[in-house]
Amino acid sequence: MKKIFLLVFTFVSVMLCAQNQFELSYYLPKNVSYNTDIPTPESSIGFKEGEWHVTHDKLVAYMKTIAKASDRITIEDRGKTFEGRPLLLLTITSPENHKNIKNIQQNHLKLTDATVSAQLNVASIPLVVYQGFSIHGNEPSGANSSMVLAYYLAAAEGSEIESLLKNTVILLDPSLNPDGLQRFAYWANTNKSEHLNTDSNDREFHEVWPGGRTNHYWFDMNRDWLPVQLPESRARIETYRNWMPNILTDHHEMGTNSTFFFQPGIQSRVHPLTPALNQQLTKEIGNYHAKALDKIGSLYYTEESYDDFYYGKGSTYPDINGGIGILFEQGSSRGHAQETVNGVLTFPFTIRNQFTAALSTLEAANSMRAKLLNYQRNFYKNVKKEGAKNTIKAIVFGDEKDDAKTYHLAEILKRQKIKFHKLKSDFTTNGLKFKKGHSYIIPTNQMNSKLIKAMFEKRTKFTDSLFYDVSAWTFPLAFNLNYAELKSTSNIGDLVTKLALKKGKLTAKSSYAYLMEWSEYYTPKALNKILKKGLRAKVGMKPFSLNGKQFDYGTILIPVQNQHLNEEELYTFLQDIAKDSNLEIEGVNTGLTATGIDLGSNQFRNIKNPKVAMLVGNGVSPYDAGEIWHLFDQRYEMNITKLDVNYLSRVDFSKYTTLIIPNAKLNISDKNIKKLKQWVQNGGNVIGFKNSVKWLSTNKFIKLEYTKVKVEAKNITFEQKRNFTGAQVIGGAIFETKLDISHPINFGFTNNKLPMFRRTTIFIKPDSISYNNPIKYTNNPLLSGYISTQNLKALKNTVPFQVRKYGKGNVMIFTDNTNFRAFWYGTNKLLMNAIFFSKEM
Repeated sequence: MKKIFLLVFTFVSVMLCAQNQFELSYYLPKNVSYNTDIPTPESSIGFKEGEWHVTHDKLVAYMKTIAKASDRITIEDRGKTFEGRPLLLLTITSPENHKNIKNIQQNHLKLTDATVSAQLNVASIPLVVYQGFSIHGNEPSGANSSMVLAYYLAAAEGSEIESLLKNTVILLDPSLNPDGLQRFAYWANTNKSEHLNTDSNDREFHEVWPGGRTNHYWFDMNRDWLPVQLPESRARIETYRNWMPNILTDHHEMGTNSTFFFQPGIQSRVHPLTPALNQQLTKEIGNYHAKALDKIGSLYYTEESYDDFYYGKGSTYPDINGGIGILFEQGSSRGHAQETVNGVLTFPFTIRNQFTAALSTLEAANSMRAKLLNYQRNFYKNVKKEGAKNTIKAIVFGDEKDDAKTYHLAEILKRQKIKFHKLKSDFTTNGLKFKKGHSYIIPTNQMNSKLIKAMFEKRTKFTDSLFYDVSAWTFPLAFNLNYAELKSTSNIGDLVTKLALKKGKLTAKSSYAYLMEWSEYYTPKALNKILKKGLRAKVGMKPFSLNGKQFDYGTILIPVQNQHLNEEELYTFLQDIAKDSNLEIEGVNTGLTATGIDLGSNQFRNIKNPKVAMLVGNGVSPYDAGEIWHLFDQRYEMNITKLDVNYLSRVDFSKYTTLIIPNAKLNISDKNIKKLKQWVQNGGNVIGFKNSVKWLSTNKFIKLEYTKVKVEAKNITFEQKRNFTGAQVIGGAIFETKLDISHPINFGFTNNKLPMFRRTTIFIKPDSISYNNPIKYTNNPLLSGYISTQNLKALKNTVPFQVRKYGKGNVMIFTDNTNFRAFWYGTNKLLMNAIFFSKEM
């Protein structure tokens, strides 16, 4: 009886506490008066803050309402997510500043221009703070706190808020991931009990695959600040570059049993290009967070986890751009109230911590305004001095066989406001040829020279062996583009002001055949449309020359005769294909070549129209699956059927030519495994990535031999255990492979070396037959990033790809992700080759 009473008392206490927490006064600073004309969140969204999880549509409605009601706020819609949700930004400052906002913006940007910044008086320049919330949709306390923050900034009265708004321009991004936030809010709300159930086993706290963390295509958008591949990223980077904030805050959540974290993080893991003063200022700002959290009794920690190494994260991106990035991590309720080791964690409590940290940031900004403005000015003064001393005067990159990849790297530079130029003339350096019209050149002595170095450098030495994210992201290697560092600017031509992808064309009308080289990035898009149209196409297994042009392995042949389109219709159709896919298709009037195979040769093999499916669902990595889905849907305009592992028994696999299994830890029944094997034996093709490789070999789809790495823990204390094991992880580095470009998996690659990105320790021994190893790590493979000595030794001369016959079908495996984060353009074609040319392997 005593136990029952205690449980009832605890439950009632939780409910009473939660009811008190739902009041707006729970969040707001005491002894502050508020303008009653400013609408509260509840008046717009229909419930008390923290009572339910706000959906993105209600969040948008409130932000529009408060912007309309307050002369301190303007609002803009910067674009749409993949699901069509608006990407809002609120600019919040004093009404007087709003009247002069363009001049304030222009003057602030002058701080980044070392030629004029010395003339500026920082005493009269407002500080700019970008506050972004919930880039991970299932970390919702940030986005929910943004409503309280907007209300406070619009409604608070008194000298303190007046001073803040006079001295600060606040860029409030209420939801960095609208699609993910909407998905998670739906889950949390539909599983909420009227009488809150805090049992961590309840369904409310266990959202279904893929969860709300990611955007529409299941990307972790907090890794896209540097590559800028997603619409949400493009909107916020444009805002960032147009304002160059002094502080950027990034509000996240972490494990339920955690407390609250704010930066600085682990100091040994800060990127060497980040100035030491950056971390000192971050720590100084942290004192304001500590004081504010102490005041409300919230536990916290700092400098014990997380790091500032990868510049593609929101809290690290400002550090290479003259600002201060700050990460907040709040222990997550993952619903409305949940039992934890620290007691019952309520959703309103998490919102209050986020709001408190947002206010302490602004307090620090106001108090440290002159110091932070001077830091930004001096950062770019130092950049200019370093640029003048730099012996590397320019970087050139390009690929005359693939204008699209060159364009897409230039596109990233454009979004990052990096200046680059056309080439004045063709030239050769270090054995690499760069052609005018197919290459770009970047002068290193410019405002963004540090950012350029961060994007283009190769780094293999580190002070720490652990990384929160990847240790390498060298962009020209990611794009598999030729590039070189130059000690002269003599070849710099006109500045590129407008960037456009070259239009494709059909060179001539033909009554015989059309040829399409496979080297251009968008050739899979073109071939897919050709095959979907019901046209016959063939792939050349050997090189040849015709009409004075050399055609390499993998050239696509489209005969004119015996097609269901007549000559004129085919010409018109291929013209549209060439333009739409930004490539050149060549019309030829003879099958007799000057060298190599003739066009009627049996070395031209028919290509079957592929029908591709992909496993998704429990056990499959949403990131890896989403990157493949995005590649098909957004880049190549190809259909890919997403098959959930939960209903495989009902799937008729005979509809598909190819099944992709992304990185996964699968739990599939013996019956379904047998079904998959039968489909492969009948002619199906399986492509497995990363951990799926082990699943395929364990279940005897493919026979592989692994190189095992054993590292003994000698003189390692218990305290050092985590660092010791973590050092054996390949968190993300770039390695050199050697290609057999005559093998169909490598069609379209013109160099026999290919940089590949690796995040696994799956080391596969090469086959005893040399031609079965078309991709092989070199004897000295490390190009950029961290790998332990033992793992590097094990990696040498192993293979990242294998293919084996299985009945009439094929099993193909990749030890690593060829589509990493949508910006690893350089290896995308490996997957396409596995799909289109599997029959020839």
